[in-house]
Amino acid sequence: MQNQDYLIKLIDAGQNVRVWLARTNRLVEEAHIRHQTSATATAALGRVLTAAVMMGSDLKSDQDLISLRFNGNGPAGTIIATADGNGHVKGLIGNPQADLPSRSPGKLAVGDLVGAEGYLEVRKDLGLKQPFEGKVPLVSGEIAEDLAQYFMQSEQIPALVSLGVLVGADLRVLAAGGLIVQALPNAEDAVLEILENNILSLGQISQLVLENETLEDIAASIMQGIEYTIIARMNLAFACNCSRERLAIILAGLNEEEIREAAENNKDIEAVCNFCRTTYTFSPDEIKALKSEKP
Repeated sequence: MQNQDYLIKLIDAGQNVRVWLARTNRLVEEAHIRHQTSATATAALGRVLTAAVMMGSDLKSDQDLISLRFNGNGPAGTIIATADGNGHVKGLIGNPQADLPSRSPGKLAVGDLVGAEGYLEVRKDLGLKQPFEGKVPLVSGEIAEDLAQYFMQSEQIPALVSLGVLVGADLRVLAAGGLIVQALPNAEDAVLEILENNILSLGQISQLVLENETLEDIAASIMQGIEYTIIARMNLAFACNCSRERLAIILAGLNEEEIREAAENNKDIEAVCNFCRTTYTFSPDEIKALKSEKP
């Protein structure tokens, strides 16, 4: 597996487009290991994680967060990813073992697994009284198409989105990555046409990540014939902000009967974080002590 996951941001000399390009091999494999996902569930969750961490790179404050929530009423259940502005992302999928046969060789049935009878919800917590929330109907459940529609409908930004996860026969993630191209106001059609033709000729983003050592090499191919500048670079990682203290507060909300039953049976109580699957163990005495501390 290639080295550090990271993303780069580009802008062309004429300020026609902004481009995000990301390699997310390791963080998607981390999610696969933690959630024990099937091949297709890995691809679905990996695409959402990749999109969230790319969009999160635009957040300004350390406390700002962005969350993507896909629910297409398919076998996957709900898929959620939350990212901050420092390249950290966490996520979950409702039914990690759900899987479906591919419709064509080499193409996992992500759209069928996610379903298209539902919505994509985007929530941005920017430290304001009310978070920004956008909600659009799903187009296909393929994730990238649905995000392109979100950008157009909720943010009025024409965008090309490509997301991909390549899964090996042993279920390991071989390559994962994403590309987002947003047209800026008054973008020239000629520049957009060159860019679109370049991207179409290059094929799947996951294959590009697999075959190229760096994102800078991929960027050179995508932007061929267009002068551009790399304006930012950010390392990426799967990271969860759960803690023993946070889970203890939740457990303190258990009712008296549950606490008493655990105490009588001398059983520890386990709490599992939904996002990273880390297990925290508490004794009945610890929970009773927490309850007594509550006002």
